[in-house]
Amino acid sequence: MYTKKVYNIKTMLKWTRYETFLFITIITLFVGLYYFLDLEWLKIPWTPLALIGTAVSFVIGFQNNSAYGRIWEARQIWGGIVNNSKTFGMFVQDMISNEHATEKLSKEELQKEIKTLTYRHIAWMTALRHAMRASKPWETVIHEKANKELIKKIGFAPPEWSSNVLDDMKPYLSKQDLDYTMSKKNKQTALLYLQSHHLKELKEKGILWEFSFLELEGVLKEMFTLQGKSERIKNFPYPRQFATLNHYFMWIFVLLLPLGLVPQFGEIGQEMSLTHPTVGSLFIWFSIPFYVIVAWIFHTMEKIGRTGENPFEGSANDVPISTISRGIEIDLRQNLGESLDDIPKEFPMIFDTQM
Repeated sequence: MYTKKVYNIKTMLKWTRYETFLFITIITLFVGLYYFLDLEWLKIPWTPLALIGTAVSFVIGFQNNSAYGRIWEARQIWGGIVNNSKTFGMFVQDMISNEHATEKLSKEELQKEIKTLTYRHIAWMTALRHAMRASKPWETVIHEKANKELIKKIGFAPPEWSSNVLDDMKPYLSKQDLDYTMSKKNKQTALLYLQSHHLKELKEKGILWEFSFLELEGVLKEMFTLQGKSERIKNFPYPRQFATLNHYFMWIFVLLLPLGLVPQFGEIGQEMSLTHPTVGSLFIWFSIPFYVIVAWIFHTMEKIGRTGENPFEGSANDVPISTISRGIEIDLRQNLGESLDDIPKEFPMIFDTQM
């Protein structure tokens, strides 16, 4: 996730340069035809054009609000995962004991049970973040050249792109648990099932008091809820009919804009010709930068909304689930008594856009 104060102008221009070159080509071609072929009849009134521009502004604004809503909801979900993960780690450490045990375990055996449950939870977060990073046909980072270039220039891509879920879960699971998990399509769900089965076994042995068992099952239930919400955002895109029409409406406006803008500059140039003939005859060419600015603003706002629809795909503006997961892991393992030297380093959150 990009966390600096502002995007610099150079970054934004590079991100949109392909469209900017296209806008320059469109308006230069139109002005050339209008100027050299004297096509003064090729124009439309400003009123319908203004109505179209207003409508496009509304639909782009609606798209951006919806995209922001999806991003904010995703951040709330993963904020819930942070809190519930820490609660789970605390409950496991304090509730697993010999107080009600039929056969008492040694301190080392109790610690092993605590570590197994904690590590399996870390594996659950690992499986979930990998599932959230899986590419979908409607996502834009993988499929658009400018977005891929931005990730490359930044120099940091989501770690899930360069690793696989099997290798990343292997340090946290026994071979039996790993084989079971990898045999399932939804690996994060399989891990929560394993957690529940393990807690039930501990309850039956008296290692876990019945009330404590219900508390921990409640935490697992909340994990299922948060997982389901995260999967809903990932697997249910911003409705494609809205996204498609927004894109088409924006391009209709951008392509019609020269029909109103260029004749307007031409009329101003004719008026200027009465006093400044040379400047007046060339004034129509000033419509090029004005057109590019207006078209760039409309297109960039639409593109921002489009790239913000999917908060887990791995763009510079997504929820940093890799960093969040690693932060939880560090907290849980430190509270198990492990040294920071033995714990993987935190994934960076700040994207350095020196482009």
